[in-house]
Amino acid sequence: MGIQFDQDIMEILSRLPVQYPVQFKWVSKLWKAIIFDPYFKMNHLHHAKNDRDSQKTSFYERSLKSGVSSMYCCPLSLVHRIVNVQKLDCPAISKITVYCSCNGLVIIHVIDSINECFIIMLWNPSAGESVVLPDPEFPLVEGSCLGLGYDPTSGDYKILKLCSDKDGSEVPGEILVLKSGSCRNIDKHPHGICNKVSGMGSALAFVNEAFHWIGMYGNHFEVSKTYSLVSFSISNEVYREIPLLEQILSLKGSFYISVSVLDGMLCVHSNFPKHTFQFWVLKDYGVKESWNALLTIDDPCIFQAVPKYRFGDGEVLFWSCILSAVGRIHLGHPEDNLAHPEDDIDHVMPFRMDLLLQKV
Repeated sequence: MGIQFDQDIMEILSRLPVQYPVQFKWVSKLWKAIIFDPYFKMNHLHHAKNDRDSQKTSFYERSLKSGVSSMYCCPLSLVHRIVNVQKLDCPAISKITVYCSCNGLVIIHVIDSINECFIIMLWNPSAGESVVLPDPEFPLVEGSCLGLGYDPTSGDYKILKLCSDKDGSEVPGEILVLKSGSCRNIDKHPHGICNKVSGMGSALAFVNEAFHWIGMYGNHFEVSKTYSLVSFSISNEVYREIPLLEQILSLKGSFYISVSVLDGMLCVHSNFPKHTFQFWVLKDYGVKESWNALLTIDDPCIFQAVPKYRFGDGEVLFWSCILSAVGRIHLGHPEDNLAHPEDDIDHVMPFRMDLLLQKV
């Protein structure tokens, strides 16, 4: 570490809730340098990830009358009671869409009604700071999906943008390097796999230093189409495929399949029109035999369900879209196959937020 500072004080600071080190950066130039030192940030993140009490979930709601958006967060340990809710200082009050988060940094899509334009922002809720990201060469449209991840090789964050086309045609991707602000296209998948990402407001799953999404061989309208779990490493930018369970590959009929992150593992989930939701988790990364069925839910009112967090007792927190077009937070347990609604909030998008000091 290039900056000399009392190690005992460093250790104490690294164990404090993030709001306190953020305030301490104003003590002096030395303290500010310490707070934003890469070694300190990684040490603070390490402690935060191992502290269950520091984990939070965030969600937003938008007024149907004014269109004004508000964002809130609360401890994950208390989310089923929705208490200790804290309103966040969001950088925009117009219509927003939360895409993804990594280490406390959040990507949001903002509609600027005054200038009649769309902007993408990188936001640090803990520090109350945000920056406007460069416009992508391929604008965000319906079917766009973003992923945010940390590259330990370069010590930088990268944002990957993919698109999915309704007819299943191949659409190129784009990657943005945060520090340099450089933006460039990435090559198409060498085996001709089409991107079948979830769409506006969804996130690419980032696990094991790689982005993940669902791909497809064949035409979307063909019965013979086959789904695949695609990975794209953040450091060397190489495509790979992760074997899916035969039970997943054998699914027939009209259904929707996607992938997310649950408890640090890849989680594949399928939604059928008759509202049967199945969830599988990959316990050992890259090992086909380690796929395990986690949860099956039958609920005629739920149109879409995405798992967000698994508690120590096995309960799974997930966001759902119900037929009345209202976002809802649910808790599900593997033993009862039922979804228990915990709160109704218009236009909810809860997401996992690990608190980390990161200068934007």
